[in-house]
Amino acid sequence: MAMGLRVVVAAAAVMLVMLVMLVVGRFDADAVVTSCGQVVRDLLPCVGYLKNGGLVSGSCCGGVRKLKADAKTTADRQRACRCLKGASAGIKVGNAQSLPGKCGVSIPYKISPSIDCSKVK
Repeated sequence: MAMGLRVVVAAAAVMLVMLVMLVVGRFDADAVVTSCGQVVRDLLPCVGYLKNGGLVSGSCCGGVRKLKADAKTTADRQRACRCLKGASAGIKVGNAQSLPGKCGVSIPYKISPSIDCSKVK
């Protein structure tokens, strides 16, 4: 049970990093991000890095890029933001802030646990 909770907490931390990525990207088309579960699945490979630092895996960066690509509308990005913000316990903010760059993803915002998701465009 404790292990399952740790996975959820770690996934939430990863989502916080992705939130910033979603907020910054330019997107179009229909909404694609349908649930927090999807966001968590995309970023689950990043949990180790978000909690402990070290090397960022290729699967983590793939999840980061997928989440950014899937967040096509403002509603998608705001939904992902709320999900990531709610799941950010247990992660190191500095690791979350450095993740986009380590994955070669450029975002114009600073990742922060105090971000106002309603202002994400």
